[in-house]
Amino acid sequence: MNKRFSVYLNSKIKKFNKTIYVESDKSISHRALMIASQCMGVSSIKGILESEDINNTINCLRALGVRILKKNKSYLVYGNGLGSFRKPSKKNLYCGNAGTLARLLSGLLATSNFKAILTGDSSLKKRPMKRIIDPLSKIGANFFPKEKTTLPLSIEGTNMPLAQKFEEKIGSAQIKSSILLASLNTPGITTVQAAPSRDHTENLLKYINADIKIKKLKKENLITLKGMKNLFSFDLEVFGDQSSCGPFVILTLLTPKSKLIIKNVNCNPTRLGFVKILKKMNAKIKITNLKKKYGEFVGNLVCKSSPNLKPINCPKKLVPFAIDEFPLLFILSSLIKGKSKWNGIAELRAKESDRIKIMEVGLKKIGIKTKSTKDSLTINGNPSIQIKKTLHIFPYNDHRIAMAFFCLKQLINGKVLIHDFECVKTSFPKFLMTMKKIGAKYEIQK
Repeated sequence: MNKRFSVYLNSKIKKFNKTIYVESDKSISHRALMIASQCMGVSSIKGILESEDINNTINCLRALGVRILKKNKSYLVYGNGLGSFRKPSKKNLYCGNAGTLARLLSGLLATSNFKAILTGDSSLKKRPMKRIIDPLSKIGANFFPKEKTTLPLSIEGTNMPLAQKFEEKIGSAQIKSSILLASLNTPGITTVQAAPSRDHTENLLKYINADIKIKKLKKENLITLKGMKNLFSFDLEVFGDQSSCGPFVILTLLTPKSKLIIKNVNCNPTRLGFVKILKKMNAKIKITNLKKKYGEFVGNLVCKSSPNLKPINCPKKLVPFAIDEFPLLFILSSLIKGKSKWNGIAELRAKESDRIKIMEVGLKKIGIKTKSTKDSLTINGNPSIQIKKTLHIFPYNDHRIAMAFFCLKQLINGKVLIHDFECVKTSFPKFLMTMKKIGAKYEIQK
């Protein structure tokens, strides 16, 4: 566990013109390691994100008998095929703060013929697991204690899984992926009719020749996967995380006379909701040099100061494709003139923290007027807002909250102390170092 520290901020960022890289995609890093564990042979994955969340994925897989080595800049995963996990000698598999790990690993454990206990940190223990308990129980897995819907949970996998038809209505890539990973080791054809969401799992399974088909329906995708097909080792490179670009994009748009290029970023269309929303708000942002690599689109993100940003009534259909960037969008809409309304965002209440509530608390402290319902937030922006007395922010173990308020302070006058800033290391260990490259100033307090 990282040592606790706070970040004190007392100055605004000045104009900049920089080219940077952000760290590798967290979603793909999780999936690549877990899927490689079910392949036959040694997979080589370059550019795995080296963060707390991913370290917990590696530790869980090792506890389940998977050999994983780092050689130069690549991780070698020695897979033994479908259903090859061994019963862990330690009682608990610790997932830390990683909801993706807990939910996707549950899918693989659902068809492993032993019992394992999944647990996590205080934040993860509050996150809803019923959304994967129900479909995985339908396949044949058992969860204990019965009726419990949060971690810690005991999962008893089945050696006689049954292929099923599922409907995923939330628009959650984690639920869809958990079912797909379970179906790899399930005889017959599993069908998932899913609301649109991130499709990294499907892309990776297609890339390694799993028997998967995707049909686009009017409002959903119909995914069919034929299980029990042997999968073989693969080579992969993971590129920059679109969500990690967000803080730097926001700072560029709101800092006069600034320009930023972020190179080699994953530009999967299901991750570009943030860019599309910003364009609707009149942001100067574009993607250049777009190419397909290892089953995913990769390009450069180019953005410039945008003095004519306008408020938005955000379309619900873009929400699943920008789910991690909403705290940053709330900051942006607080600092421009007019009223922005964010609709259909109930899923934000089930993330590492209740992101709607915690962002509201922080914004109200500096005089930003907000109004929320269970699944919406209205923000009255005020470009001339200032922090009158030191603003204390408690991110409640949520890296996105900590990064959002870091950006807020770079853009307005006053003093901010963000407590427990070490939570950012779950997704972006080099966040502060990268911020320094574009001229942000801060003090670390231990």
